[in-house]
Amino acid sequence: MIKKSLRVRIVVAFIVIVLISLLFSFGIAHLFSEKKVSFEEQFLTITGDVATILSLIEPDRRDLVLDILTDYNIHGVVIQQGSPLPFSLTEEKVAPLFQSTATEPMFLDKDEGPNPLRLIGVPNIDDRGSSLILKMDFTGFLEIMQRVLFIGLFTVLLIGSFLILLASHYIVVPVKKLTSAAKEMATGNLTVRIQHKKKDEFGELMDSFNHMASELQKIDNMREDFVSNVSHEIQSPITSIRGFTVAIRDGIIPPERHKEHLEIIYQETLRLSKLSDHLLRLASLDSDNHPFHPVEYRLDEQLRRVILVAEPLWTVKHIDFELSLKACLVKGDRDLFEQVWQNLINNAIKYSDKESQVKVIMEVSNQAVRVHIKDTGKGVPEADISHIFDRFYMVDKARSRSDGGNGLGLSITKKIVELHGCKIDVKSTVGEGTCFTVSIPL
Repeated sequence: MIKKSLRVRIVVAFIVIVLISLLFSFGIAHLFSEKKVSFEEQFLTITGDVATILSLIEPDRRDLVLDILTDYNIHGVVIQQGSPLPFSLTEEKVAPLFQSTATEPMFLDKDEGPNPLRLIGVPNIDDRGSSLILKMDFTGFLEIMQRVLFIGLFTVLLIGSFLILLASHYIVVPVKKLTSAAKEMATGNLTVRIQHKKKDEFGELMDSFNHMASELQKIDNMREDFVSNVSHEIQSPITSIRGFTVAIRDGIIPPERHKEHLEIIYQETLRLSKLSDHLLRLASLDSDNHPFHPVEYRLDEQLRRVILVAEPLWTVKHIDFELSLKACLVKGDRDLFEQVWQNLINNAIKYSDKESQVKVIMEVSNQAVRVHIKDTGKGVPEADISHIFDRFYMVDKARSRSDGGNGLGLSITKKIVELHGCKIDVKSTVGEGTCFTVSIPL
């Protein structure tokens, strides 16, 4: 659990980054310390400056200046040729100081390489041919600086780890909330929501989670309603069929009425078959495996053919059809669109009164063709318009079931229209009628 903890990972990542930074820092410092020219130039510059100061003051005051320099770990001696040699130097090493032409500072320990302890001489600092020898020891200073640097970086590591531990709490707590809510949802509780006041990315993530939970709850409610509606739609005709068959079998219904009740049983079986077909069609349309064969065809001819096929329905009710069709080519699945027009036209006939009128009007533009199918029935209440494409939704349930409806026709219609990238709208006024408009992009 510790290894998998997000907080531990964040802290470990921070520590690793700091340690890598320390290694790089010491590596870079070491590289700079190995630059001999830059390091030696500093020694030579300091020695030259001290020699300049000593050349400007009286010889008897030089010891005072050299004593002051000892406070900075710089020890110096002014010698002349033949004087005792300080700092364990040999005649060979100091010989260059007494050459008449030498004037620039020089190292007297050339073979030792760059290090914080050096011996440097400056020849001919006065008219008597005196030479200055300085012993510079910056070892203690460098050790102090390294110690301060190490303590500072260690403090940064310690305090930074503590602060990143606190900061990780800000990251881990929302993740834990999301994890807990996801586990709760996995148990079937789709009402779970995450309360928060965050406005950052975590807030967006929690809002997305809440939105997902709401959509899942809607889908689950739709599933429950769907199962309930299917059960009801199936149970109703099965109950009728079972009741009438038992009555005929037991002789409760006299023989002269058998034909009448057998016709009812037949109609109920047709109702079951229609429901089964619609459910299979919806399931196929909802999947990605439904056959889709778009072709280019005449839309006006298809509408005329569908209206002619429905002639037995509208002639019985003495309904007049007013057509305003224009020659127009569209591209789509001919069979699927034929079912769209069948559903809409049959609905217009079903909900129109006798001796009324149904209009089918086409409007063609450069962008799209719009087909309006308008009836003069009793219309749909405004509260029901937003639900008429829902599965199993019926405005007048008693009338719809008596006419063999099951509330799936408009759902299938909308699914087919959307499958083609088209749009369907509905406008209705109670007492005046309903108009469905299908817009097909050209």
